[in-house]
Amino acid sequence: MTEYTTETIFTWGAPPLKFGVGAVDELGHECARLDLARVLIVTDAGLARTGVPERVADSLQAVGIESTIFDGAHSEPTDASLRDAVEFAGGTDWDGFLAVGGGSAIDTAKAINLMTTYPGDVMDYVNQPIGEGKSPPGPLKPLIAVPTTAGTGAESTAVCILDLLDLKVKSGISDPRMRPVMAVIDPLLSLTVPPHVTACSGMDVLCHALESYTARPYGAYSRKTPEERATYVGANPISDAFIEKAIPLVARSLRRAVLRGDDLEARSDMMLAASFAGMGFGNAGVHVPHACAYPIAGRVAHYYPADYPGDEPMVPHGESVSVTAPAAFRFTFSAEPDRHVRAAELLDPSVADIEERRERLPTALIRLMQDIGIANGIGALGYGSDDIEALVEGTMKQQRLLTMAPRDINSNDIGTVFAESITNW
Repeated sequence: MTEYTTETIFTWGAPPLKFGVGAVDELGHECARLDLARVLIVTDAGLARTGVPERVADSLQAVGIESTIFDGAHSEPTDASLRDAVEFAGGTDWDGFLAVGGGSAIDTAKAINLMTTYPGDVMDYVNQPIGEGKSPPGPLKPLIAVPTTAGTGAESTAVCILDLLDLKVKSGISDPRMRPVMAVIDPLLSLTVPPHVTACSGMDVLCHALESYTARPYGAYSRKTPEERATYVGANPISDAFIEKAIPLVARSLRRAVLRGDDLEARSDMMLAASFAGMGFGNAGVHVPHACAYPIAGRVAHYYPADYPGDEPMVPHGESVSVTAPAAFRFTFSAEPDRHVRAAELLDPSVADIEERRERLPTALIRLMQDIGIANGIGALGYGSDDIEALVEGTMKQQRLLTMAPRDINSNDIGTVFAESITNW
């Protein structure tokens, strides 16, 4: 048998999807099909006020399934908020979980599932080198994800993202067992999402797609044993196929979804794009913009974004990712120029007229960010040149993501990305 020194195998996984107008009203049927008798519905307080979680509970009750609503999911999950959620859920032998909301609610449900099935502290499971990086010793209980925003793609992924408050950085918990067993996607649930939330969520979709499309190819890594293969494997043909469908949907509909929130066609496109991008990055991985985003969000002191709860400073995840994306893709261009150009022209065909190919993707991104009101770089979030050293330090802790970049990157490179991102236009 031939001995290979580089990887010849990639893995790819995604949950079954039920997509379309009215899909949320079939949740009772889906839970009954899984033989669930007692279900915890995980959501947030804002969504609870809309009545959607109660509507879900009614669907379950109609088929004889008992449910309890937990509406304490934090708008950007933290280690503290996840511990509180697990404490609420503990003591009841749930048969399964329903996550109703944005990525924050879905990630909270993933953490509840993990830590009530196999009790432990959050840091036991947070990815190394920040946490212990332990894997669950066995299967988790069924989790059905019902996204209400077109953003994180969390309904398709095996990753839970959280803020580590004392460390002032974001990190994640990742394991294939954490992937939902099903995603039920009803575009009607996204019609009331406010404009800036729509914009930030949409940029998260786009960066998921662009980063995974330009990630280091799976065959460029050293050969792994089955036990060593991680959730993120690098760019691969199946992820590529979904991403090439996702980017044109964003190009066609994100501006419309932000400017006319009741445009059901645009909302449907964005919900589909979020799932397609989730199927891409949930297997291929993301890289520099997401790695930079975690300390940007974790160290924020003075930014209060429109349309989000104003009780504490925060940077929405999609905004924290997108503010460094133009500079990050300038840096990665030399490793995969054709892919960067292809992605740019899927997003904005007019950039084909730009002579310097390296500038096509940054230009397409900046045009979109300007149109939908995304912050003009890290300076608009309250950061300056004096903050770059701390931001670089936080980014370099995200080796799980940086290893997915198409070219090697060091702290000086990251410093340059941040310096170029103080203002983007």
